[in-house]
Amino acid sequence: MNKKKILLVDDEKDLLMVVGLTIESWGYEVMKASSGKEALQVLKDKNPDLVILDYLMPEMDGIATLQEIRKFNTKIPVIMFTAHPEGIPLKGTDNLGISAFVPKASAEVILRTSIRMVEQRLYGESGS
Repeated sequence: MNKKKILLVDDEKDLLMVVGLTIESWGYEVMKASSGKEALQVLKDKNPDLVILDYLMPEMDGIATLQEIRKFNTKIPVIMFTAHPEGIPLKGTDNLGISAFVPKASAEVILRTSIRMVEQRLYGESGS
């Protein structure tokens, strides 16, 4: 069985490493990008199944990155990382097809649940 590929995008190197290792331990292949521009290139080159995207990044934030993603891929599921503790959807994002908003403070449990929900919707699978 092929591992599902997840693109993890965050400008915080430590968080990128820790969250990436956690997701890999769940049985996924993780590709990492530390900027919106890098994420767009990885998306085009590697064709991941899911994107986990940080909202606050310098130069190109998560919303601007997602707007660019949607210009060439309208279907890929995107989970948005946010510093907001309740993971409340952000203004102006309703038409961008975000699958979930995950607060960084409680990322592990909510992220795993969100990934499983996306897989269930797309593939009818229960996840790892």
